[in-house]
Amino acid sequence: MDTRPTTDKVKESVFSVIQFDIEGRRVLDLFAGTGQLGIEALSRGADWAVFVDSRREAVQLIRENLALCRLEDKAQVRLGDALAYLKSGEKFDLIFLDPPYAAALLDEALKGIMAFDICRPHGIIVAESAADKVLPPVLPPYRLHREYRYGKIKVTVYHRDGNEE
Repeated sequence: MDTRPTTDKVKESVFSVIQFDIEGRRVLDLFAGTGQLGIEALSRGADWAVFVDSRREAVQLIRENLALCRLEDKAQVRLGDALAYLKSGEKFDLIFLDPPYAAALLDEALKGIMAFDICRPHGIIVAESAADKVLPPVLPPYRLHREYRYGKIKVTVYHRDGNEE
């Protein structure tokens, strides 16, 4: 009951936006819940995914879902604090952020991603929030790419610039 999966409409829309940026990528599904976003990315050709959730029940559900999809060998599931995980230094091409809306976790996660620079050059961050949520500004090399609204849900897509200099 504590896990609120992304609606099918929002998930379809997210994957239509990033469809050409999945294959061969390393994915982080932070605040993973059921793991559906990371699992969808793996099923669309991502090489590896890390799932992080602080709830033991969610972690067990993610493991079960990975097994059902026969994707266990392409994933790591971590029980623990999502914000603390950002300090690991591991780099990702695609990061999904879908924390509980009532908490201020999304703001902290975005700040942590930038502070520890865990998104690889040309990487993408997909953040789901309440439609009226104002997200903190991002700093270079990160930039806001676009926002999409689906009723009461907003999906914000950020890009990380490359190392062109």
